[in-house]
Amino acid sequence: MAGLPRRIIKVHASDTPLNETQRLLQEPVPGITATPDEGNARYFHVYIGGPKDSPFEGGTFKLELFLPEEYPMAAPKVRFMTRIYHPNVDRLGRICLDILKEKWSPALQIRTVLLSIQALLSAPNPDDPLANDVAEQWKKSESAAIETARAWTRMYANCNNDHRHSSSTGV
Repeated sequence: MAGLPRRIIKVHASDTPLNETQRLLQEPVPGITATPDEGNARYFHVYIGGPKDSPFEGGTFKLELFLPEEYPMAAPKVRFMTRIYHPNVDRLGRICLDILKEKWSPALQIRTVLLSIQALLSAPNPDDPLANDVAEQWKKSESAAIETARAWTRMYANCNNDHRHSSSTGV
């Protein structure tokens, strides 16, 4: 674990705040689980439940989160491993989210990133797309795009479906 930022691995006394990893495990965000990999404390296995009243409701999406050596000065690297029909997620699972790029701040934490991704599932933004074809469909016929997103969620993000952990993502 050499080289990891103290806020990730520092062991705290019982009366001091939890580090980021401990907080994720002990105070999980509703609908999100994030577990550090046993062999690499910079790599997290993340599962996000599709938010209620969204086209992704009922799905469980696997993501990978990696903390670069520069973290917290640089944003985590996050991508969807489960296929998803979303204008802000491309075929490789990369996510168009400002706090993962130019709006990143060292004051932000893993928890903030995961909450922002969960919010993006509730409110797709076709005006700032990463998947242009999906965004065009969303703008042309939002109801058809939402139905496609629901179908993909049933097909790829259903807990009973073996395809949910497919490494190919997008359209």
